[in-house]
Amino acid sequence: MSPTIASVVIPVSDLAATKAVYTTLYGTPHTDESYYVGWAAGDVQIGLDPSGDIAAGPVAYTAVDDVDTARSVAIDAGATERTAPREVSPGTRICVLEDPNGNPFGLIGK
Repeated sequence: MSPTIASVVIPVSDLAATKAVYTTLYGTPHTDESYYVGWAAGDVQIGLDPSGDIAAGPVAYTAVDDVDTARSVAIDAGATERTAPREVSPGTRICVLEDPNGNPFGLIGK
C-alpha cells in the first residue's frame, strides 16, 4: 500500500454546531453518533471527535498496512508517541505520533 491520507479527525467542543458547518460542505454524515460524526470526502474520511484534544488540533491519519511496524519506523526516525496503538473498530487500529516539532500525525491500519 502506498502512503495516503485516509482520515482527518478534528477535535471539537460543540459537536452539534460544528456538525452543521461540515454538513454544508460534505452533506449528510455517514456516521452520526454522540462520540463521532464522519463524512467521506472522496477517498478521505473527515471526522469530528468531541473527545479529542482541541489544543492539539486536527490529526491526519496515513493508511498503513501494519500500525506497529510503521510506528516503530517513525519512532526510529525521531517521532515520539502521543497515543499508543489501539483498536477503534474491528480490524482497524490507530495511533498518534509527533514529529520533532511537536506536530501530530496519525497511523491507521491493522
